[in-house]
Amino acid sequence: MTRKVVLITGAAKGIGAAIAKRMAKENCNLVINYLNSKDKAEKLKKELENNYSIEVFIIKADISREEEVKKMVNEVIKKFEKIDCLINNAALCQDNYFLDKTSQEFLKVINTNLVGPFLTCKYVGEHMLKKEYGKIINIASTNGIDTNEIFSMDYDASKAGLISLTHNFAVALAPYVLVNAIAPGWTKTESVLEMNPNYIKEEEKKILLNRFASPEEIANVVAFLLSDEASYINSSIIRVDGGKK
Repeated sequence: MTRKVVLITGAAKGIGAAIAKRMAKENCNLVINYLNSKDKAEKLKKELENNYSIEVFIIKADISREEEVKKMVNEVIKKFEKIDCLINNAALCQDNYFLDKTSQEFLKVINTNLVGPFLTCKYVGEHMLKKEYGKIINIASTNGIDTNEIFSMDYDASKAGLISLTHNFAVALAPYVLVNAIAPGWTKTESVLEMNPNYIKEEEKKILLNRFASPEEIANVVAFLLSDEASYINSSIIRVDGGKK
């Protein structure tokens, strides 16, 4: 993986930051996309460049906006001359009761979680086809498969759509680009750790391993899919949820 260029959306914190740190260990040059977390993105860049002999490029872009995606992709290619791997990690969750959820709120989640990955896959995928090489990993969720929550039905729908998008782009970009998705279950990100401890305990009881994943455990699966050892895995959805009871 040495000197591969990896673009990670929503990489300033949470699972995205864990992926960036994991890929830094593989000597990849990194592109850390962020929208609102500039300070965290700059801190992560400094940490990674101080600890690894790699180059880290941070870039602000709203992935739900086509012109911003096009500009981001062009800037990355101008700097590194290529994008080898794309990790669609950026996501939005706005939990509230479905009767209180407005269409504007619903669309905002869909635009970030589904339209955004469509746009990044489209423009990065176009570049990868020209290079005849690339790997794309979409960070989906078990919410898009069989975990339903009435407070997050917009999020659930977006992740189900992202799984469908994964299969379609695997077909569209074959045979040169491998497109897969990871579907994490509960993961100990900053926002999750802010939830009610009693709720967390009840959810842990539903998991065979009786605990939530660490972001690093998700990042390890990403690293495997980006490695040469995963050269024959394509159009697959890999659950990382500790097993369901």
